[in-house]
Amino acid sequence: MIKQLEAFEIEEIMDIWLKTNITAHRFIPEQYWIKNYNLVKEEYIPISATFVYKEENIVKGFISIIDNSFIGGLFVLEDYQGQGIGRKLLNYCKSLYSSLELAVYTENISSVNFYKHCGFVVKKEQQNEDSGFMEYIMSWIKKE
Repeated sequence: MIKQLEAFEIEEIMDIWLKTNITAHRFIPEQYWIKNYNLVKEEYIPISATFVYKEENIVKGFISIIDNSFIGGLFVLEDYQGQGIGRKLLNYCKSLYSSLELAVYTENISSVNFYKHCGFVVKKEQQNEDSGFMEYIMSWIKKE
């Protein structure tokens, strides 16, 4: 089931955020994610529309949308990846918004391919100003 994030679930999604970032971005030092944990929890999550995918009382994944168009994050717990949860979260947001944009590290090949498969196109390649690693800006626009 997909629903809006509730305050009591913030610790759970932040745990998913940290674990998944460390696993998916082995090319970035683990300390980078630990250092940014509180920034995400205290600044980005409160300004985002965050939707969780929950089954059997377990949050298995979540997606956060900033400014009604930017995907600040899409994360699925490693044990539940490959089961269509990410696609369901993305499709849910596609039903709510007319266009979506995101940034994804170029070295995160599986995520780049996932977003391409979901209809996103690369708009540009740039250096992430915070981490210094290269990223793609990808976008999707609802077809009328």
